[in-house]
Amino acid sequence: MIHSLFLINHSGDIFLEKHWKSVISRSVCDYFFDVKEKAVDPENVPPVLQTPHHYLITIYRGKLFFLSVVQTEVPPLFVIEFLHRVADTIQDYFGECSEGVIKDNVVTVYELLEEMLDNGFPLATESNVLKEMIRPPTILRSVVNTLTGTTVFAEIQGVIEACVSLSGMPDLTLSFMNPRLLDDVSFHPCVRFKRWESERVLSFIPPDGNFILMNYHVSSQNLVAIPVYVKQSISFFETGPCGRLDITIGPKQTMGKTVEALLVTIYMPKSVLSANLTATQGSYTYDLATKVLVWDIGKLNPQKLPNLRGALITQAGAPKPEDNPSLNIGLKIQQLAISGLKVSRLDMYGEKYKPFKGVKYLTKAGKFQVRT
Repeated sequence: MIHSLFLINHSGDIFLEKHWKSVISRSVCDYFFDVKEKAVDPENVPPVLQTPHHYLITIYRGKLFFLSVVQTEVPPLFVIEFLHRVADTIQDYFGECSEGVIKDNVVTVYELLEEMLDNGFPLATESNVLKEMIRPPTILRSVVNTLTGTTVFAEIQGVIEACVSLSGMPDLTLSFMNPRLLDDVSFHPCVRFKRWESERVLSFIPPDGNFILMNYHVSSQNLVAIPVYVKQSISFFETGPCGRLDITIGPKQTMGKTVEALLVTIYMPKSVLSANLTATQGSYTYDLATKVLVWDIGKLNPQKLPNLRGALITQAGAPKPEDNPSLNIGLKIQQLAISGLKVSRLDMYGEKYKPFKGVKYLTKAGKFQVRT
């Protein structure tokens, strides 16, 4: 039912998003922003907006917009009631429902959203039930989350691409070692769906050439292995036109494989004029026009971890930035499927020749963000 949720402040900035299936781009909110600009007051924004591929259903609470994305027709009041439950739960847990409170307790907020919806459908929405599963925040718990860091949201979008060059009409059967970890799948039309439902085996007569055999989704966070860890410190001072940056990246769960094409992108505050940094590996650039810092590391050497540190020069007299920027990580890992999905065997029937069979695995970062 509910595919995604975006929390938007009064200025029109998206400061939190949650997806229960595949990730929907923030650009879907552009339809909402267009209508919001034309409205005299925030309360005048229509609660239901129709786009070419989605329905946007919103409520306005405490100077915040709760915007849900729905792909199929559902009773709007049902979704609106759920959004009010989300706002009420945040109010009950933290004493108020505001941008600052949500950011300060973002880990708990994501945990609540995970329990309140199951695959997009309301599950546990009563406050007393939620408090039995997720403890309300305490000072100690907040400190621990701040010091150790927590994976707020993680999911895997996977695809199996096939390259087939076989003569005749071969009938293929592809089996996996661990197919039960897949939450959501879609297939090429050649796949016999009933066989998959009953045996978790892909049975098909393939077309020639390259094609996508299957798309799959893994959303259970305990099954999503984060391949690298990031130690970062970005700070700006109250006095003086300067800030400090210190970032180190190391391998975490790579199964002994090499992390390649490692790239760190940071969207700096508008007051940052330049960066005087030293990189122990790779090179960095800072674009003054776009305020984007890019650190191109390349291959990750686990024996000598890459580090970027130095000074950030800010505009004289400019106020200290309210929020530190996030780090966006790009990477590739050859011969590793981070989902854990592994091919068990591929059998061919209906033809007598022996085909060549090969499997390649590749992990790529989609949206990998580290908050500072």
